[in-house]
Amino acid sequence: MSFTAAVSGASGYAGGEVLRLLADHPEIEIGAVTAHSNAGQRLGELQPHLHPLADRLLTETTAANLAGHDVVFLALPHGASGELAAQLGDDVLVIDAAADHRLESAADWERFYASTHQGTWPYGLPELPGQREELAASRRIAVPGCYPTTILLGLAPAFAAGLVEPDDVVVVAATGTSGAGKSLKPHLLGSEVMGGMSPYGVGGGHRHTPEIEQGLSWVAGQPVQVSFTPTLAPMPRGILATSTARTAPGVSEAQLREAYAAHYAPEPFVHLLPEGQWPATKQVLGTNHVTLQLAVDTRAGRVIVISASDNLTKGTAGGAVQSMNLALGLPETTGLTMIGAAP
Repeated sequence: MSFTAAVSGASGYAGGEVLRLLADHPEIEIGAVTAHSNAGQRLGELQPHLHPLADRLLTETTAANLAGHDVVFLALPHGASGELAAQLGDDVLVIDAAADHRLESAADWERFYASTHQGTWPYGLPELPGQREELAASRRIAVPGCYPTTILLGLAPAFAAGLVEPDDVVVVAATGTSGAGKSLKPHLLGSEVMGGMSPYGVGGGHRHTPEIEQGLSWVAGQPVQVSFTPTLAPMPRGILATSTARTAPGVSEAQLREAYAAHYAPEPFVHLLPEGQWPATKQVLGTNHVTLQLAVDTRAGRVIVISASDNLTKGTAGGAVQSMNLALGLPETTGLTMIGAAP
């Protein structure tokens, strides 16, 4: 049995990545591809790497154009998904790649996004405890942010096993420029980015902070506080996150390593690397794969977890397709890969 899928925001990075994955998905037939300001153009003019879809015309992003499909992917700016999703039938699987439906707290949404909260949908990170069962019964799915995906997968096993403290979590992560979207921004010009790194959202101001805290609190069963500092790296895609937390009294590196190995042993897309091997963004380029490594700083009493992902694949479109597979009753790995490109 095959399913039809429509993709909104198809001219952007997230929408383009969804289409790249769906084009090779054996159970999906791609239907409408829509955009806003780029409606009326050939997809190949804006996404030339999507050669099999190059002659598709982008139509306007409306409920009417998205209707009649089994699955609708919303790859729209934050704040634009709620109204559109409300016009689609309850039987349609709607997968929102924006932040509109990720947060449980309306106060956090309004503080960080300065608009009205649109409600909370099941969270599309299957590797978190209990999420697979929830996603399998869902017709509305909120795709996690790229930073939260990478950081939550890096820290979840430690919190699930009660091996770290909840009140002193510090994360510094670097991302490529595609994380900011495809719109022209002066600080993202090649001449501004090449040859250097820069911080942003310093002092707890990044929008993904409450989402990271929310996910870790779910896993820990108690509130978790996070200090998160993102940085911009001179690369188009990828995230490398360095996440640290105080270890609980008496916890050793061997205990942590055993907990991580057991937690991720059944997971197809998350792997703890062998001792001495460290994650790198190049390893996971274009894949739905997250690689991890950990070490314990015994002097400081902290575990350091390094995690790497592709922000557009596992961090956005790959996570969306993985969640779609679960909701449609397909094998979770269908149409996805953990095999990267090198060099």
